Amino acid sequence: MTDDRERADAVYSALMERAGERWVQPRKERTARLLELMDDPQKTYRVVHLTGTNGKTSTARMIESLLRAHGLRTGLFTSPHLERFTERIMIDGEPIADAAVADAWEEIEPFVGIVDAELEAAGDAPLTFFELLTVLAFVACADAPIDVLVLEVGMGGSWDSTNTADGDVAVFTPIDLDHADRLGDTIAKIAEVKAGIIKDGAAVVSSRQTPEAEAVLRRVATERGASIAFEGQDFALVEQRLAVGGQQLTVRGLAGQYAEEYLPMYGEHQGFNAALAIAAVESLIGGAQHAIVGDVLAEGLTGATSPGRLQLLGIAPTVIVDAAHNPHGARALAAALKDSFDFDEWGLVLGVLGDKDATGIVETLLPSVEHVFATAPDSDRASDPDALADLVERARGRATVHPTLTEAADAAREWAASADRRAVIIAGSVVLAGEAISLSAAEDWKSGWRA
Repeated sequence: MTDDRERADAVYSALMERAGERWVQPRKERTARLLELMDDPQKTYRVVHLTGTNGKTSTARMIESLLRAHGLRTGLFTSPHLERFTERIMIDGEPIADAAVADAWEEIEPFVGIVDAELEAAGDAPLTFFELLTVLAFVACADAPIDVLVLEVGMGGSWDSTNTADGDVAVFTPIDLDHADRLGDTIAKIAEVKAGIIKDGAAVVSSRQTPEAEAVLRRVATERGASIAFEGQDFALVEQRLAVGGQQLTVRGLAGQYAEEYLPMYGEHQGFNAALAIAAVESLIGGAQHAIVGDVLAEGLTGATSPGRLQLLGIAPTVIVDAAHNPHGARALAAALKDSFDFDEWGLVLGVLGDKDATGIVETLLPSVEHVFATAPDSDRASDPDALADLVERARGRATVHPTLTEAADAAREWAASADRRAVIIAGSVVLAGEAISLSAAEDWKSGWRA
């Protein structure tokens, strides 16, 4: 008898035969058609829907943890995954069970052929990897069943397949330039696409935005009859202090003041993500009239994790991994290296995918690092490490080239272990971050460097 892991892996193999998740068309109607045939499982629970350029996954994980602390049964859908695809669908704080994946796919599969045939007859492409993964998440969450789904967009907003769900709360992390070829070449154009997740009568909460993005979000919220609250105006991160393993936060929420709350994550940006998450949860549970009870807030924040985001992988030397893969994420990482850690020199293991702004990432991180160990993520979309090294050297930095992450990490850890007060950061790609997490566990980096 085939075991559940094999059944789940077979589902992933079937999805991988489809057009990849980088294949994007503005066509949420195809996903909606498949869901309609299945009686719209995404309408059986409440939804908190998130979009933005950076910080979505961390904020989503905090929201989910806070909701679970309220006693609600939760689902969480994020992308991409770091190690295994079941990480993308969480049920009550744990990756979905293999059996649940396989069972949900058995429900979906008979209808996939119907929709693919309709698309072919219309001269359109078949359902894609991400469209089907979204449906899989919706069905699995309905089967669980859950009370609330915390749902991260795949790309953009208005035409993303996740937008077939109706968000009770729409959450916007900072909006910056990214995926300009698909979303638009200005922040205002990108904000317009992302604002498409705002539904009639919803509650909207947003990070502090540029004036262009804020204007778009306010206009669309007004058109939709939705309430809207912005960080810095309607709620705020009042204070943050470094603490062992994270930080202490004081947050002014929409409904209450929350003082000296512990968040086990590094980086100033994670404090702002926490303030946004608190406002989102307040909005879902009752708005400005319902503050989060103190022990519930403490449980939710301390239970929140964000794998691949300033995550400690090794000691002696210290190795941190961060999934920063665009200039906005690189700016947050650079600030965290300065403010949250006490090292004199950082070595950077850098691997970037070809469709990302490698120049912007290098220029942003280079002032914070002493040596770049250029490598390539395990992806056919990876940038050439020699080209990365050339970028570093043109910016007057020091770089060496290493074909694989294993070689780059070995060289970086040896470099850091050769002098006091040195550490290593691995960044540039979510794919690279996932590889680093697996490699660090296999080689037991927390036991220290072995020459």
